[in-house]
Amino acid sequence: MRKNIVAGNWKMNMNLQEGLALATALNEALKGITVHCDVVIGTPFIHLASVSNSIDTTKIGVSAQNCADKVSGAYTGEVSAGMIASTGAKYVILGHSERRAYYHETPAMLKEKVIQALASNLTPIFCIGEVLEERESEKHFEVVKSQIETSLFELSTEDFSKLVLAYEPVWAIGTGKTATAAQAQEMHAFIRQTIAEKYGNEIANDTSILYGGSCNASNAKELFSNSDVDGGLIGGASLGVDKFMPIIEAF
Repeated sequence: MRKNIVAGNWKMNMNLQEGLALATALNEALKGITVHCDVVIGTPFIHLASVSNSIDTTKIGVSAQNCADKVSGAYTGEVSAGMIASTGAKYVILGHSERRAYYHETPAMLKEKVIQALASNLTPIFCIGEVLEERESEKHFEVVKSQIETSLFELSTEDFSKLVLAYEPVWAIGTGKTATAAQAQEMHAFIRQTIAEKYGNEIANDTSILYGGSCNASNAKELFSNSDVDGGLIGGASLGVDKFMPIIEAF
């Protein structure tokens, strides 16, 4: 059975002390309660080791927000998947629309990043999604299918089964706009069918597909009630325990 997951993406927010305070407050809030999903926090690189050492990592998974497409070497400023794994982190967010748009990450680069992440036993949370123009011109299915095929479909069945996917309509990220529950379900079902056509129904049915894009306490329950929506990749609402916990509790 696939997992339900609520993952927070802190993006470039909070210094080390603020991040530690948030992580430990979330850790405290989860003590003694039963949650019906895996909880993950995606922190800036400099937070990873400190956060991993200060929380119960059996209750909260720690994720990086990116990794290099190389093992090691003269790549100033880059952080390898192996370095991330050495901090105790277990996940890495790859292919986020902000990385694609601002840093020009190509499908070929992302394919290499996924390979590096898997080689270091990290679970990639691989992001896909269309911009508003592509949605309005009804190319959203074509775009999302291409993003999956070009970066992921050379993986073996075993390796693909280790991925988590996150559908993020770019027009809904940080805009306050959210895909309707029906729109989210329609795309998630399409993504699952695309996986099934390549890897078979068993792998498709076992793949967790998260929704991201202005998901918050007020709409999480409706979004998560869809049969093909397995949780959320949460941006701004993950930056406070009071906003993040209701999303976790939506399961």
